[in-house]
Amino acid sequence: MDETSGRGRGALASAGAVVATLLLVALMFMVTSSNRAREQAILWERHSYDVMLLTRSADGSIARAEAALGRYVLDELQKTGTTYYNEWRLAERQITQLERMVYRDPEQYARVKELRRLYRVRGTELAVAAAAASAKKGSGGISLFYQAGMSPTGDALRGKLSEIAQEERHDLLDRMTATGTSGARANELTEWLGWIAVLIGIGAVVLGYLAYRAIRQRLHALAEADSEASRAQRLEEAVRARTSELVDANQRLKEEAAERAAAEAQLRQVQKMEAVGQLTGGIAHDFNNMLAVVVGGLDLAKRKLRSSKREVEFHLDNAMEGATRAAALTRRLLAFARAEPLLPVSTSPSELVEGMLDLVDRSIGERITVSTRFPERPWHIRVDTNQLENAILNMAVNGRDAMDGQGQLAIRVDNVTLADGEVNELSAGDYVRISVADTGSGIPPEMIDRVFEPFFTTKPVGKGTGLGLSQIFGFARQSGGNITLDSTVGVGTTVSIYLPRIEVSGQNAAEIRPVPRAIPEVAVAPAGTSILVVEDDPRVSRATVGALEELGYRTIACASGREAIDLLERETSISLIITDVMMPEMTGPELIREAAHRWPWIAVLFVTGYVGEAGDADDLSGHDILRKPFTVSGLSSAVASALSRRVSEWHPAEEVSAAE
Repeated sequence: MDETSGRGRGALASAGAVVATLLLVALMFMVTSSNRAREQAILWERHSYDVMLLTRSADGSIARAEAALGRYVLDELQKTGTTYYNEWRLAERQITQLERMVYRDPEQYARVKELRRLYRVRGTELAVAAAAASAKKGSGGISLFYQAGMSPTGDALRGKLSEIAQEERHDLLDRMTATGTSGARANELTEWLGWIAVLIGIGAVVLGYLAYRAIRQRLHALAEADSEASRAQRLEEAVRARTSELVDANQRLKEEAAERAAAEAQLRQVQKMEAVGQLTGGIAHDFNNMLAVVVGGLDLAKRKLRSSKREVEFHLDNAMEGATRAAALTRRLLAFARAEPLLPVSTSPSELVEGMLDLVDRSIGERITVSTRFPERPWHIRVDTNQLENAILNMAVNGRDAMDGQGQLAIRVDNVTLADGEVNELSAGDYVRISVADTGSGIPPEMIDRVFEPFFTTKPVGKGTGLGLSQIFGFARQSGGNITLDSTVGVGTTVSIYLPRIEVSGQNAAEIRPVPRAIPEVAVAPAGTSILVVEDDPRVSRATVGALEELGYRTIACASGREAIDLLERETSISLIITDVMMPEMTGPELIREAAHRWPWIAVLFVTGYVGEAGDADDLSGHDILRKPFTVSGLSSAVASALSRRVSEWHPAEEVSAAE
């Protein structure tokens, strides 16, 4: 019986809910219709206001046009005539807009059509006076304007505008009445809708109570079944969560493995490049020592045989050329090994690139178009300008070869701010980027990772040594920067050098100065000039001493820094120290630092072919440098330069004070 009564209450409640829903839907439809009618009436009110405003604007434009024409027939100025023409055309556009606004109202549309006819008639009447004024006929234009003013067309035109506005005013009153009626009806229906909502709310409370009782009975009957289902569901969710965790962990392990593999590959690449750099640096060190003996001995022999044996001189010239080419090769190896002694100065890359454009043009040929781009405010860098010029020229020549001598080459200098690790291992900060882009054949992806390896080249056999990009790589790293390469097969290649920015304020710090190349050889040594030669390689030492004696200097040789200190304490006549940079126990810069405190008046000349771990450019700052291998002429110029600096920078009074 309880079940039967429950079903009856449910059916009654369902029927009540259906009736209430139908009433609510009907009321909502009626409210919506009333609101839509009110909105439509408001739109028509706005339309009437726009039409009335447009009629007044057209009337004003016609009046201003006639007034301007009146002034025009009096002063016959083109400016006044232009004002008349603009106002009259504006009135025509306003009449056209009226036609578009009232095309749905046949009566108003007919009135606007009549208005346009009167406008055209009136325009014909006024055009005669305007033409007379344009022809500058004097008072003739005034009489014609007076005749046009006496025409009834003007009054008819204004009357038609007034008629259109009056008709819209009547329509506006009717539409305002309709808007009020629709609003009142909508408010009344909204009030009924509120009451229906209250009744529905009460019914919902009753239905909720009945539903609560039914649900409570149902839950009580199915308590044990729900308990078992919940337990099974919890078990299934636990299995699903565990499975998801295992999948996520497996994915993370895969990602970590991929990252570790990439890091290991990068580390192997760096280690390989560092190992190759150390190898080439060591080879270049020994090779330069041998070349120093060869070049020095050949040059001495050539000087002895110059006057008599031309055939011997010819063979000596060939040997000298081969040794010079070998020296150039070691320079490139040293640049890759980051052991070439740089001569950095503060410079603007934009000015440097602009100054070498003629050299680039001559090097790559006339069939290649070179374009440049520079920043508005160029930043400065501290770099060896000769090395930077060589790097840019090397990149340009590589681009020429990739384009087969014809294409476009773009050299760009940009100021960039990098985040930490954004470009290779560079730290965050400001950098100058120098890019050289070509439109050549590009480099295949499988070769890009090897382009900076020494002796690897994508050029045909005999077209390149494979040291160009590796030399640029070593120079960039040694200068505190880095290098990147982007290439697409068939599109082109862009090589970019990143060099750290420096702040330029006042006088820059003392820079390393290379030995001047224009100083003539000193044929006769100054009387009493003594030179101390510090060189650990006996062959290089003998060649250097022989060259100095050939030039007329008095020389004293030793093989280490400690031995040099002992000789300086005994020998008071030494005017110049010529020292190697890399030596056991005490390096050349360490020797000079100690000697400078005790004998500051003695000049210094560094002779080196490999810097290695002897120190950076700051250790050599303020002194002349002569690179191995060198000729007697080069040694003569270097000695003359160092001695001339000593004379210009030291005064006898200071020497006496230091000795005391």
